[in-house]
Amino acid sequence: MTAAPNTTGPLQDAVADAIRTATQGAGRVNILVAGKTGVGKSTLINAVFRGELARTGAGKPVTQTTQEYTRPGHPLTIIDTRGLEVGDYGRSRAELAALIRERAASADQDRHLHVAWLCIQDSVHRVEDAEIELCGMLADAGIPVIAILTKARRNTPFADTARALLPRAKDVVAVRALPEWIDELQAELPPMGLDRLIEVTAQYIPEAQQRAYANALSTRNKQALEVKKKRAEIEVNVAAGLAASAAAAPIPFSDAFALVPIQVGMIAKIGITFGMEISTAALTTLVTSTLGSSAATLAGRSVVSGLLKLIPGAGSAVGGTIAATTAAAITKLLGNAYVTVLYDFCLRHPGQDIDIAFIKRALRERVRL
Repeated sequence: MTAAPNTTGPLQDAVADAIRTATQGAGRVNILVAGKTGVGKSTLINAVFRGELARTGAGKPVTQTTQEYTRPGHPLTIIDTRGLEVGDYGRSRAELAALIRERAASADQDRHLHVAWLCIQDSVHRVEDAEIELCGMLADAGIPVIAILTKARRNTPFADTARALLPRAKDVVAVRALPEWIDELQAELPPMGLDRLIEVTAQYIPEAQQRAYANALSTRNKQALEVKKKRAEIEVNVAAGLAASAAAAPIPFSDAFALVPIQVGMIAKIGITFGMEISTAALTTLVTSTLGSSAATLAGRSVVSGLLKLIPGAGSAVGGTIAATTAAAITKLLGNAYVTVLYDFCLRHPGQDIDIAFIKRALRERVRL
């Protein structure tokens, strides 16, 4: 009797490769944040992105007037440009121009500056010549500029003035990042404008950086969740297409190894999109907790058969093989269920890290694995 071939080793390698590819393909998004001292740049950054990225003293000096904020496992770099005050502007502008040229010359798109936030305090009701010139310089370099009126009130009349004076800005968004007590009103004004800023910024982030942008956003903001969900659904559709292609020659139901790396990569990419730290170890934990504790389980009948039960007619139609349409349906069902579970968790636990054990239980209840 001939022994069955040992496929566990190759399958484990395929799983590891899928996770590694998801990690390396996450990209990096770089946002330039410019504005005078005291306009609330750090507060704004921490309100939009996860991880309190712009903590005081946490930045790495890049030039005398520029700091870089980043951290391991976080696919976002903030370039904080100071020195827009009149006395420092000349040096700041020259150093920034050199930085833009250096990054734009890189063949690595992850080094480019992808969007710029030009922060102007709403209550000042003035756009300085330096801010107008900086907006033009950034636009000339091909960097989309979003003018942000910080510490703003709703329906601020200054927005129209800013639009007129900054015609090369892609948009002007009025934002209040934190609640603010207003003595004259004897009332506390709630945060505003963050969802719109997240949405507008997403429109100008390159496609290759969209997963990194979605990862970096804090789930405290409702629009951030919508950005994450939209990106995750794209990952599901891509994986379903790959699964259909892999199954163009019917896959034997008993092993179905060709589907495993595709589904593993999909789960890893969705995890990145919803805010998992980008590391091989973290994503391996996520994947194995979701689909099983070993490569054999990942490829076994527990995943495939559990999903087949939810596809009308698949059990009788498969007949021991998985055809292209069934492979795509299995993958899409798993992916959509995973997106729903993560979305619901983030909606109920805004700003919290993903609880992998909770996600595992919720997913298995949903697809009856």
